[in-house]
Amino acid sequence: MAANPSFDIVSKVDRQEVDNALNQTEKELAQRFDFRDTGASIAWSGENVALEANSEERVKAALDVFKEKLIKRNISLKSLDAGDPKASGKTYKIDCKIVQGIDSEKAKAISKKIRDEGPKGVQAQIQGDQLRVTGKKKDDLQEVITLLKGGDFGVALQFTNYR
Repeated sequence: MAANPSFDIVSKVDRQEVDNALNQTEKELAQRFDFRDTGASIAWSGENVALEANSEERVKAALDVFKEKLIKRNISLKSLDAGDPKASGKTYKIDCKIVQGIDSEKAKAISKKIRDEGPKGVQAQIQGDQLRVTGKKKDDLQEVITLLKGGDFGVALQFTNYR
């Protein structure tokens, strides 16, 4: 007897794609006329991304360029948690965190939505920073995926290990 069909709900970001977007942003900041002599820069700061420029407007514009590059690389902006510009001496900085995994509050909200609005016989189990959804029929799982794509949980969701 085969096991019930299942899939995982995860929130992961391809680090290489983020790195590519960061490198493209770095090139654009170096080449664009409106960023000349503004000290605009972007770089990895551990697991986070740090943007820097000599004015608040320029650092916000650099963040917009970075967001644009992320979108072109199919990375959801829900995965980017950008802070507010902070004055640091004569420069302004923005620290951006790349959000991965589903925290327990959001996992509970997703699980509750599946329980309340999903088809009968479908269960969601929280497993660390992801959820495993199982059901009797694959059609029910397709219905759950459609339901979750329509909802907004504040994180980018991907559906993996569909079997």
